[in-house]
Amino acid sequence: MNVVRTVDELGRVALPIELRTALDINEKDQLDIFAEGNKIILQKHMPACFVCNSTNGIQGYNEKPLYGELTVN
Repeated sequence: MNVVRTVDELGRVALPIELRTALDINEKDQLDIFAEGNKIILQKHMPACFVCNSTNGIQGYNEKPLYGELTVN
């Protein structure tokens, strides 16, 4: 898929509905944005453990993502 979009005065670019549907990107989803060489990469944000960086079994602890079972006394 090759679509040309214009950057607006606030730096925004609209993602085509076909792309959002294919990648399961919905309104209010968070995206990671980074550069690789001369490319801008967007990817759906996946919370990762702040200790080991795993994305499996993520739970929250003190408003930070944490992997594994939580036991609170």
